[in-house]
Amino acid sequence: MILQQPYRIKTIKEYHKILGIGNPEHPMISVIDLAEITPYKSEDSIKVVFDFYMISLKKVEAGDVQYGYGQQKYDFDDGILFFISPNQIFSFKADDDFRSAGSMLLIHPDFLWGNPLAKTIKRYEFFNYAINEALFVSEKEEIVLKSFIKNIEQEYHAHIDQFSEPIIISQIESFLNYSNRFYMRQFLTRKISGSQILDKLEKILDDYFNNKDLINRGLPTVQHIAEMLNCSANYLSGVLKTLTGQNTQQHIHEKVIEKAKEKLSTTTLTVGEVAFELGFEYPQSFSKLFKSKTDLTPLEFRNSFN
Repeated sequence: MILQQPYRIKTIKEYHKILGIGNPEHPMISVIDLAEITPYKSEDSIKVVFDFYMISLKKVEAGDVQYGYGQQKYDFDDGILFFISPNQIFSFKADDDFRSAGSMLLIHPDFLWGNPLAKTIKRYEFFNYAINEALFVSEKEEIVLKSFIKNIEQEYHAHIDQFSEPIIISQIESFLNYSNRFYMRQFLTRKISGSQILDKLEKILDDYFNNKDLINRGLPTVQHIAEMLNCSANYLSGVLKTLTGQNTQQHIHEKVIEKAKEKLSTTTLTVGEVAFELGFEYPQSFSKLFKSKTDLTPLEFRNSFN
């Protein structure tokens, strides 16, 4: 089977042409009204890679549409907000009745050049969430987000001067900060699904560290745990941090220390043997982690039981 290579879209102007709408008023930033786009229909999923950021605030009004990053898919039937960063693979498929409303905000990285947001935009973890981890916004939240999009559009519609770029960037930054706030709200309002993730995480870590082949498997990575839970690494850490105050790596370390204490207090294994059984390549790395988490060396912890 020949895998379909994603189609790369390099410029905002090129994307406008593909969508069948006029040239963008600004080459580096554009707001697209989804109602103006003729829906693309295909039985096969279309894969694309953008060289720019795409933020989509939309609501499916009719039909069925599937979006995905890589292997992740989601059927949308409500108002949602999702983010795509440059070089992410984005797939799209819609049926004959598909219609949507809302806006797309396109931002080329060069527009942010020389501004602190060019670096800080990478800190917004939702740009690396999977599509089925999109943000479901309330009506009030949607109004807030739409106001920023409208301000951006009005600013580049007006006469461009030395104030235009910093004003637009400030609106983008506010949009991203509010999106961060609304994601935190979603983590909290979906505590049931978050608690289920936490329960599954505990079981996965227990099973992993009870495996006798840890010497060869090594310590579990955040990416491996996220894949086991069918979510992106950043989204998983966001959920866990909201529920427990700790990210995925900290949960892994806690489980390591729990198992290490068990072995140090109930067996005669040397510190090196304990380290290897827990998946550490070097005993020094194990001792350093143990000390940082307990304020005791492994030997000091063991001697406390004598």
